[in-house]
Amino acid sequence: MSFLSEFWRFLSSRKKFWLLPLLITTLLFGVMLIMAESSALAPFIYTFF
Repeated sequence: MSFLSEFWRFLSSRKKFWLLPLLITTLLFGVMLIMAESSALAPFIYTFF
């Protein structure tokens, strides 16, 4: 949890809030790929690409 608070302080002090959507998108993409490995959602996720 300290990583998140430190990251938030970095974003607010350096005014780099544009990094937040990039990080969220990357995390969601990673979670989607992990879920696609062994689930019934794989055929549906495959159609996105």
